[in-house]
Amino acid sequence: MTEELINITEFAIRRFAESHPRPPHVTKGQAAEMLKISRPTLNRLIAAGAVRPNKCGMIPISEIDHALASGR
Repeated sequence: MTEELINITEFAIRRFAESHPRPPHVTKGQAAEMLKISRPTLNRLIAAGAVRPNKCGMIPISEIDHALASGR
């Protein structure tokens, strides 16, 4: 029963990810919203080097994932 539940859960996660693709980069406003912080706080994280924007000033989604995983 447990293995079947795990398989169903993994399938549901894959289906959701396929139907809701994430953008490769987001704006600072979107990044702040995703991190549940204010835009000034995001700017402080960028200034401290904790979040690195790309050359166009957008935030790579990998930076969002990293910040969420590290608890920032």
